[in-house]
Parts: sequence; C-alpha cells; structure tokens
Amino acid sequence: MSALLEVRHLVKEFRQSRLFGASVVTRAVDDISFEIQQGETFGLVGESGCGKTTTGRCILRLIEPTSGQVRFKGRDLAPLSANEMRLARRDLQIVFQDPYSSLNPRMRVGAIVEEPLVIFREGTKVERARRVAELFELVGLDPTQATKYPHEFSGGQRQRIGLARALALNPSLVIADEPVSALDVSVQAQVVNLLLDLQTRLGLTYLFIAHDLRLVRQICTRVAVMYRGRIVELGDAEAVFTAPTHPYTVALLSAVPKINPGDRVARVVFDAESCVPVPLREVRPGHFAAI
Repeated sequence: MSALLEVRHLVKEFRQSRLFGASVVTRAVDDISFEIQQGETFGLVGESGCGKTTTGRCILRLIEPTSGQVRFKGRDLAPLSANEMRLARRDLQIVFQDPYSSLNPRMRVGAIVEEPLVIFREGTKVERARRVAELFELVGLDPTQATKYPHEFSGGQRQRIGLARALALNPSLVIADEPVSALDVSVQAQVVNLLLDLQTRLGLTYLFIAHDLRLVRQICTRVAVMYRGRIVELGDAEAVFTAPTHPYTVALLSAVPKINPGDRVARVVFDAESCVPVPLREVRPGHFAAI
C-alpha cells in the first residue's frame, strides 16, 4: 500500500545577508526522508530549533523547500502553481502551536472557522452556518459562542477553535505543530484526547510535531527523532523508546522526568562534537538509526 505522504530528501536553507562579508547559509532541514501511512499518527520529535516546524511548513509549502520532494496521495506538490497548491490544501491542514497568535483577534470565532468554507465557496450562507455549528460541537464547544472574539476564550478553547478551522474542509492529513505545548498541563490531556477521538471518528492522519517525549510515546505509532536538521532515528514508537540506538536519542530519553523516584535513569550527556552526519541504516526490522 502506498503511503499517504512521502517526503524524500527534503532540504531547506535560509540565507542571512551580512552588512560586511559573505552571506551566511543555515541548513534548517538537511536531507530528510520519511513517509506516513493513512490513519497513523507519525511523531516528529527533537529539541527546539532542530527543524521540526520548518519541516511541517515545507510540506504545506507555507515556506518553499530548497530541494527535495513531497508527494501527497502520489502527487508531487513541488511543481504545483500557487493556485493548484491552494486547492491541494483542502486535504492538508495545520494546527499551529500558539492558540493566542494563530487566531485573528479582530474576527469573531464563527467567522474564523467559516473562513475556509468561504474561500473555497462551499455551500450557501445558511449551509456554512450549519457547518460551523457542527464543527463547534465536534470539538466540544457551544455553537452559541460563535459570535465571541478569541480573547474571550481560554487557551484550550482557542486551540479547539483552531482545530475546528482545520477540520472545516474534511482534510485527510493534519499537521499538529506542538498543539498542546502552550497550554496548561490540566488542559493538555483534554486536547490530546480530543485529537485521538477525532482521528477515530473522522479517519484522520496526523503528523504530530512535539518535544514532549512521553506524550509522543503515548499517541504515536511511529516516530522520527531530529537533530540539527537531520533525522537520526526512525521506527515504531515503542521500539525507539525501549531500545534507542542513536546517542542523541539515548541522551534525549534519559532527560525525560520519571514519575516514580525508583525509576530514575542515569542522565546521559550527548557529545555533539562526536556526532558525524551519516545516512540512516536499518538496525532492526523497521528501525533505522544514523550510526
């Protein structure tokens, strides 16, 4: 069975001009490849600045990749025109990390959720209003609150509004870019449970970008670990978490706080200078590491 999303040798470079001297090129995403199957939750993890969010935005072409290939449902997205890509985004949506800045503060939340329907000319005004009410109920919000503004909602409620907007056009793939990292711990579980419930009910596929390793282990079927723009380990979530192979993955997991004091694991210090970029190789069936 072909994958829903295929990313092949994706590269993204940022060029920074200097007043004096040559410009500096930073390779934020460095030749990464992975694929996501229909209906799975694929986790992309790593420390801040490793290139996770840039990868997600390159897939959607919110920023243009420098090179590489992104295929969605067998179709290469790179050569699509701006209008063709806009149409393709009906099936590719994103939930942003910060629920406070991702919603237009001057728009009522009902209009925010309705906006994708208006852009794609879906239904009459009455039909769109009905669809907005359905979406509010789907994410656990009262449809009568659609006339309010974003500042009248809590962070968790704003993230639900962002999720409702993402689901308006019935996408197949949702990129969840650290969707709970800006929320209180008490609210995070509610949003995560909602994401899992919606996946079951709507048959969604998730690219789940996060740095919370315990959460990724709980909800993801497969996981890729990123370091300095490269994927250093890739495989089934349980295999990666129980038998990490790359030194960076080992160090990352050793830093995860343990609930029971008796479960403490010695902290592993990662030697970045000794980490030489090498291609991924299969260390166990379906488990790859850059060693």
